[in-house]
Amino acid sequence: MNTFSQEQSASREKTLLVALLLSMWGPLATGIAVIMSASTTQLADFIRRSAELVALFVSWWVFRHLARNKELAPARKVRMEKISYLFVSAALGISAIVMLALALSRIGTFEPGGNVYPGLVIAVLGFFTNTWFWRRYARLNAEQYSSIIDASKQLYRAKTFVDLCVIVALASVAIIPAHPATRYIDLLGSVILAAYLLWSSAKTARQARQPAAVSSSKLAKRSVN
Repeated sequence: MNTFSQEQSASREKTLLVALLLSMWGPLATGIAVIMSASTTQLADFIRRSAELVALFVSWWVFRHLARNKELAPARKVRMEKISYLFVSAALGISAIVMLALALSRIGTFEPGGNVYPGLVIAVLGFFTNTWFWRRYARLNAEQYSSIIDASKQLYRAKTFVDLCVIVALASVAIIPAHPATRYIDLLGSVILAAYLLWSSAKTARQARQPAAVSSSKLAKRSVN
């Protein structure tokens, strides 16, 4: 973890905490929406949000712990930074596997229906919120690189893309619920989400191996610019 000023450290910890607190309502709200509809994508989205909440908590806790224990040995700090990457990678990977398995199990039997509007509203709000956090983490990293902030940036980039896919799938159900293509759009949404999350999970896992090297590379690039 880089050495931040007290102000920089407080700003990053606050951002991580706000992101965690805002994400806490996601699994509950999405779970209620799932009960009110029969959307495969929405059910997968509920599982995804629950796994991500755990990863967000770990990232916040690790950053807070390192900020309050600056005397830790460098090797210890690197190991703790890896924890954030690994939990983000695990959250993305678990979500992807569950989504893909759910979509494949319901091919040929799934029929979209129910009230998808609560889920659609949640997805739209989530899209704008996650986009803001994605850009916020990107700005913080541009100012001074941090492995934990970088892991959170990647998580929110994935969350933004996922919300966009959910919006498309649920909007199709809401607009043309009786159209034959709607069923495939909803199922395809889960498959696309799974593929993207698997790719994001693999990328994050690779970076978890040597977060210190990644940090040095980022700093070198900024020095050249």
